[in-house]
Amino acid sequence: MTRPAAPTDAVAEGTAAGTASEGTAGEGTAGTARAAAGGTATDPQAGSGRVAVVTGAARGIGAAVAGQLAAQGWRVVAVDVCADLPGVAYPLGTPEELRALARRWPGRVRDVVADVREAQALAEAVELAEREFGGVHAAVAAAAVMAGGRPLWETTDAEWDVLFEVGVRGVLNLARAAVPALLRAAPPRSGRFVALASAAAHRGLWHLAAYNAAKHAVVGLVRGLATDLRGTGVTATAVSPGSTRTAMLDATAALYDLPDVDGFAGYQLLDRLLRPEEVAATVCWLCGEGSSAITGTVVHADGGFTA
Repeated sequence: MTRPAAPTDAVAEGTAAGTASEGTAGEGTAGTARAAAGGTATDPQAGSGRVAVVTGAARGIGAAVAGQLAAQGWRVVAVDVCADLPGVAYPLGTPEELRALARRWPGRVRDVVADVREAQALAEAVELAEREFGGVHAAVAAAAVMAGGRPLWETTDAEWDVLFEVGVRGVLNLARAAVPALLRAAPPRSGRFVALASAAAHRGLWHLAAYNAAKHAVVGLVRGLATDLRGTGVTATAVSPGSTRTAMLDATAALYDLPDVDGFAGYQLLDRLLRPEEVAATVCWLCGEGSSAITGTVVHADGGFTA
């Protein structure tokens, strides 16, 4: 049987809160007009006055989102668990990676070590954003992990639990904490809730059925949340990346006993792997006021994986 590519989008969030990493965006000073994210152009005034809470921020897509938002003038509370988890076979992000992100954006990025599986921890992160930065205008749920590599009927409880606790409950917990803050803004509101799903939410992947199920759940959660937010001015959207060059994709290659991640590139119409900064650019646009027509749906930043 041919082994299909695993569109490991997210972050190598090896934490219940995410984790920074290769492809971390936003190197340079806080006044830079261009994120280091592969030269992604940014307007340092675009997010002026806006505040975001980003989980899975120590590395990968989450770190790229936090860096690009900071480059655009946002202030960001960057959250990551910064610890390894049972059921996850690869190292997750580290406190050093998360601190490095904050050091690149002094005064704009506040690093918080917290576990997205714990509702109170995210409530405190949102409270921090409101207290130190004056409010919350966007919440990005990027924390996720990869586990599997066996048929569904052989999937362990530990693998199933960590996929759903981090990748689904983590989204729920962020919504519980952040949506009330988004709704506290006076009308007309422009709050944004963005969750990282995956191309795996739209295609079955060999020996990754539990991951498929978790990412399908993220899409369903976002659609329901958007419906609950009807008429408020606050939107909810999912982003489904394709195979993206992160530590999570490295972990996926290991599950398939592949020597490297390059073999995944051929499953995308771009015929290459995505960079975290490319996916982050989509997420950051959705966080902005100009994305007001988009809600209750999925934006496919997958390089043509699901075409």
